[in-house]
Amino acid sequence: MTRERTDVLSVGDAATDVFIRLVDSHVRVLHDEDGRWMDLPFGGKVPFEYAQTVEAGGNAANAAVSFSRLGLSTAMASHVGGDQVGRDIEAALQHEGVRTHLVRLDQGLPSNRNFVLWFGQDRTILVHHQLYDYHWPHLSPQEVPRWVYLSSVGSSASEYFGQIAAWLDSEPSVRLAFQPGTQQIAHGVGPLRELYNRAEVLVCNREEAVEIGGGDHEDMENLLVSLHRLGPHVVVITDGPDGAYASDGSARYLVPSYPDPSPPRERTGAGDAFASTLVAALIKGHPLPDALAWAPVNSMSVVQQVGSQAGLLSEDALLSHLKDAPEGYAVTEW
Repeated sequence: MTRERTDVLSVGDAATDVFIRLVDSHVRVLHDEDGRWMDLPFGGKVPFEYAQTVEAGGNAANAAVSFSRLGLSTAMASHVGGDQVGRDIEAALQHEGVRTHLVRLDQGLPSNRNFVLWFGQDRTILVHHQLYDYHWPHLSPQEVPRWVYLSSVGSSASEYFGQIAAWLDSEPSVRLAFQPGTQQIAHGVGPLRELYNRAEVLVCNREEAVEIGGGDHEDMENLLVSLHRLGPHVVVITDGPDGAYASDGSARYLVPSYPDPSPPRERTGAGDAFASTLVAALIKGHPLPDALAWAPVNSMSVVQQVGSQAGLLSEDALLSHLKDAPEGYAVTEW
């Protein structure tokens, strides 16, 4: 039996995320000119309320689960350790309907685990990116996806990025969505120039846009233009509670945040939900303004739950929210 062509291949690191709910009375938040800081007693025992685990987290895994729940045929290419954590990551993805034949278990190495210190509505994440032997797999003609969604990969992956770029050159029909992670942005544009140039869609937040493209933080039009110069056809910049901006090089759009029905519980995964949902709508053939309307709905739903995936919606649930959207929620040109 011939397997259907995969709609989207999500590429990037996966990690088990452990969410630790801190006790408010044992944590202080300090403010100075450098920002906000979480203050915990040093050398003592700090109680917490409870812990909750997302077996297969990380940007690319969050996106893969989002794609699958929205009804897309989804696979993931990743490297994890050859330990029980790695096997749990693989099983969790399979449970969500994500194909894992391109998830490589690197024997003798541990899998990534992140610890999310959750306080109030915000969190500090303790992260570790294991250095794996990254290499792009050989894909048979039947395994070539319609889209690739590339996100966060560890710091040792420069050669891997070159392999991905070369493969994309050999598969001109494959469209690339790029949501660069912290490690990738830290590499600078140079080593990733071919990927930025090849991207059909580039998604980042306002601060990341400054770091990537060197534009003016206070001038959104300048930020969009600066990123377009790198080559992507569509540029999308999220701006927290102020919504998100998008440009296809000729038209520019603004979408507000979808109103929260109640105060957010925890914000991890909101950006991944936004980016993956926008890309999912484009894969399904929707025009950019419609895709931009979809994305904040899933972000809203995610922050109403604990963890990066519990709130991810099906397409029917998402469309129901759009149908019942409050007055004033609309995509506008600017």
